[in-house]
Amino acid sequence: MTAETLEEAALHLPVAQRAELVHKLLLSLEDQSEGDIALAWNAESERRAADLDSGQSDTVSADDARAAAHALLR
Repeated sequence: MTAETLEEAALHLPVAQRAELVHKLLLSLEDQSEGDIALAWNAESERRAADLDSGQSDTVSADDARAAAHALLR
């Protein structure tokens, strides 16, 4: 099976199965275990929450974030 054939088959999967496949493929590129990655994300989320609570970080509305993303894609 070629990469192109595999890609075409994967794109025809239901959304949930594509998401699961993407997750597994991304994990295969990591040199850390899924548990290590989860711990790192937990620590990062706690750091970000502390930054928000202390006023060190500002929030951005979803509309503003969406507008900024669209502007970058133009």
